[in-house]
Amino acid sequence: MAQKRDYYEVLGVDKNATADDLKKAYRKLAILYHPDKQQGKSDAEKKAAEEKFKEAAEAYNVLSDPDKRARYDQFGFAGEQMGGGGYGGGMSMEDILRQFGDLFGGFGGFGGFGDFFGGGGGGQAQRVKRGSDLRVRVKMNLSEIAKGTEKKLRIPRMKSCDHCHGTGAKNGTALETCPTCGGTGVETRMQRTMFGTMQSQSVCHTCGGSGKRIKEACPHCSGKGLLRKEEVVSISIPAGVSDGMTLRMARQGNDAPGGGIPGDLLVVIEEVRDAQLTRDGNDLIYNLMLDIPTAVLGGKVEVPTVDGKARVTIKPGTQPGSILRLRGKGLPSPERYGTGDLLINVMVYMPEKLNEKEKEAMAILQNSGEHVKPSEGDKSRIFSRLRHIFD
Repeated sequence: MAQKRDYYEVLGVDKNATADDLKKAYRKLAILYHPDKQQGKSDAEKKAAEEKFKEAAEAYNVLSDPDKRARYDQFGFAGEQMGGGGYGGGMSMEDILRQFGDLFGGFGGFGGFGDFFGGGGGGQAQRVKRGSDLRVRVKMNLSEIAKGTEKKLRIPRMKSCDHCHGTGAKNGTALETCPTCGGTGVETRMQRTMFGTMQSQSVCHTCGGSGKRIKEACPHCSGKGLLRKEEVVSISIPAGVSDGMTLRMARQGNDAPGGGIPGDLLVVIEEVRDAQLTRDGNDLIYNLMLDIPTAVLGGKVEVPTVDGKARVTIKPGTQPGSILRLRGKGLPSPERYGTGDLLINVMVYMPEKLNEKEKEAMAILQNSGEHVKPSEGDKSRIFSRLRHIFD
């Protein structure tokens, strides 16, 4: 598989391009590589032009969508793993017309564009409806975030009616041409103004731009073409996501009436707070409380991690406020640029009451450093006496 080119490079715009800049750049490329413009060329040239045409459509599909563009700007092509249906690669010619047909002069304004994709009515492309998006929240703990997970959710969605196949017409009856727009999906109005007669076009209010009207409504969906159904959806969530991040699953939302394009399913991540570990980006922080003997004498302790526990060596004389680092024990980055660390913040517990042995130990420590800093030999003798007391 050929390596993808940067979407901004494909459209020939910079990363600060406005929506209007993107639209102009895409329209220019689409006209240049449109199949109708390739007449008389070799099969290889036609194939290359078709790939360029689809490449430009995919780039515009991502950059014209604020959510997809933000994900692409942050994660590049790695963000495609986080969107369920991805960025929209492998778009068919029909998909391109349905999503972006209006860019080419609205209805029939792009010299045969509608005819090429199977549109009828003398090149008049009918407006294709799009289903609404759905938004769900998914709770994840640190262990799931560290490894990625697959969730199965039961989601109520609007699906095409099985009885009328989404048309809204009673089974066995046909759709008729809309009498208002004559099947074009467009209403044309003439209005007298001080500058003369002005013509304007708008989507037909009777058929909603489909060009067809229901003769007899389906009794099961009341002519809407949609019924609410509860379905189990499998959601694959990559490792390293964070609270508030939104993943987009293309065409997993509500169906559109009349066989239009389904909406998307937006999955919002809700991170469950861990009782012991605190997240800081890709790093994790654990507050380790040591008793005085362990801080003074050293030893081994266990600390929690996202996948179990780890044993950590405490050096003799470890000071409160010290930071111990376990590399690679944090969370992976969503763009796969590495894994964070587990940072252990050392704290020392100061007891309010002491027994006789503890008082004796404190006295030894107090007297050892009363006037001068103890030498290494003094430290060794002090630690030996402390061990004897606590043993």
